[in-house]
Amino acid sequence: MILNEIENYLKSKITGHRNYVIPKLWVESHKQIYRDIVEEKEGKIFVDPYEFFSKSISYILEKSENKDYNKSIGILNGENNPEWIKKSIIYGSLPRTTTAFNHKGFGTFEEIDILGFKESGTFLKMIPLLLYLKHFNINVLYMLPVSKSSNLFKKGSIGSPYAVKNPLMLDESYHDPLLDEFNVEDEFKALVEAAHILGIRVVLDFIPRTASRDSDIIKDHPDWFYWIKIDDLATYKPPKIEELPFKIPEEKDLEIIYRNSEVRKHLEKFADSPDKINPQKWEKVKKMDGNILVNIIREFGIVTPPGFSDWVNDTQPTWDDVTFLRLYLDNPIAAKNFVSESQKPYVLFDVIKASKFPGSKPNLELWNYLSNIIPSYQKKFGIDGARIDMGHALPSKLQEMIIKRAKENDPSFVFIAEELEMNNDEKAKNDGYHVILGNSWYSVARREKFYKLVEETALNMKLPFLASAETPDTPRIKAREFGDKLKFLVPFLLYFLPNGIPYINSGQEIGELQPMNLGLDNSVWGKTILPPDDEFYAKLAFFDHYVLHWNSYDNELYLFLKNLMAEREKYKDFIFNGDFKYVFFNYQDGFLANYSYWFDEKGILIIANLDLSWKREFEVYIDKTVGKEINILTAKVWKKEGEIPIISPFNTIKLNLNPGDFVLLKVNVD
Repeated sequence: MILNEIENYLKSKITGHRNYVIPKLWVESHKQIYRDIVEEKEGKIFVDPYEFFSKSISYILEKSENKDYNKSIGILNGENNPEWIKKSIIYGSLPRTTTAFNHKGFGTFEEIDILGFKESGTFLKMIPLLLYLKHFNINVLYMLPVSKSSNLFKKGSIGSPYAVKNPLMLDESYHDPLLDEFNVEDEFKALVEAAHILGIRVVLDFIPRTASRDSDIIKDHPDWFYWIKIDDLATYKPPKIEELPFKIPEEKDLEIIYRNSEVRKHLEKFADSPDKINPQKWEKVKKMDGNILVNIIREFGIVTPPGFSDWVNDTQPTWDDVTFLRLYLDNPIAAKNFVSESQKPYVLFDVIKASKFPGSKPNLELWNYLSNIIPSYQKKFGIDGARIDMGHALPSKLQEMIIKRAKENDPSFVFIAEELEMNNDEKAKNDGYHVILGNSWYSVARREKFYKLVEETALNMKLPFLASAETPDTPRIKAREFGDKLKFLVPFLLYFLPNGIPYINSGQEIGELQPMNLGLDNSVWGKTILPPDDEFYAKLAFFDHYVLHWNSYDNELYLFLKNLMAEREKYKDFIFNGDFKYVFFNYQDGFLANYSYWFDEKGILIIANLDLSWKREFEVYIDKTVGKEINILTAKVWKKEGEIPIISPFNTIKLNLNPGDFVLLKVNVD
């Protein structure tokens, strides 16, 4: 295993110089491993980096067996279906942020510091973090895109991970200088091996609909992209359709759209690809040194256009760092009557919503390329699953190809749909997905929607969903209104839900305030959560270097989530195999969220007060909840403060919940 090779290399480099600062939490959960190698000075934890990483890897390797851990856990276990996802606990990470830290211990953050340490996140640094994740019973590590990304047209100091320059290559920024004899592929293989040894599956994010504006693919396939005249770039934007509201277009809207004067001007901006404009010149240009897109702009006066939303009249600006791939070689069938045969290939709302408005000539060469991306990661690294970015907008046949080819390699491989509408779960299931993102992150900030999610929606889902208090695109749960209560209440209610897959967003567990992106349920002011004197004020992890506030973490929240996941682990058999029952109260006013699971006379009841301003006093009728008379021998309540037994319990149990408070009520459970 490459993990063994890296362990031996690190051991050979140990100097004894403890000059590498790490967060205390990285060693706190496994003190026995690091006891003799840690030195604390003025509240900072110092280690010899080679000793620290080799110790972490040695501990992990002690748990290994004679297996090829560069195969998926499903293949290693002989699994022939993706049912494992239903029992998952997922940690979502943008590795360059999750493991970023000022390792020199003074001054400000630097990508590579004066001591030669890589302060931005690396695959090597993710390996000891796996041990930290086990503290929360995490068994799936979901990583945002780690493929080679672009720094052209970037929105911040660094490029977005979603501006994928080459989907078949890993981003070189994840290489750690401590491993100067290894490459980034070696380091990612080692990370996957370490995760698999610990029983943690690895899921990656893939983006088949778009590419960076200067994608490596352009050199071989310029015709897979759309092009506009460089003179029109400054005014390029989605046309405004005054006659229509904010909506996804229907076929009946196309006549209105295409007869719009802004649309007609928009269509005139497009041009042929450079290989068609001048084939001989193109052969010379593609052999030039330097950035391929810059050379095309200089020699042909054309450029790939920025992306934009497929919703008509969406107010969000253009996506300047990405461009759409040309999935069809002709225009949408439904638009044939509105576009002349001489029209250059163009981008419009219907074109980019190819699932709804397909053409008649699939770009099969591109489809084959896209369908083989995930299999390449399966064969090289043994990944366990994938999230498909905007899969619902892809042509159905292309989506089917992508899923089918991955499943041929590994029948246990899981696909996560970027489906935010809970009622589209059945469609996602029919499309071949195994879980959806869902919108719990939206519902939890709105009492009535949260109540409906708990009392109705979750139980009736056809697919499991990510039970998420926050995501990389949303506000942090702690930064929401009443965040001091929601940061506890929301995970408690979500993580026991039927069909809910607990999801912890990187930084959530330590009380991070700053969002990673402003994409969902946020405004431009969302990035100004931190105080102005904070080093990372107004920085977004999607576009800038960002370090989580490891040294000023929310200890109460950290311990709560650790204990909550331990409680869930104790009673997971109730969740997956028990009888689901709603809880019967002496009254219900739409504020007492509740559900329970039972094995005969043993049960766990999840109850919470969604009123964040007023307390609730009420009675729980155990017999009516179960549907029969039972003999209550013991009853205990677990809250964030700990567990308390109920003395002489009766079939009617009185509870008093403060605003936003909650209890896990255990009946006849040891």
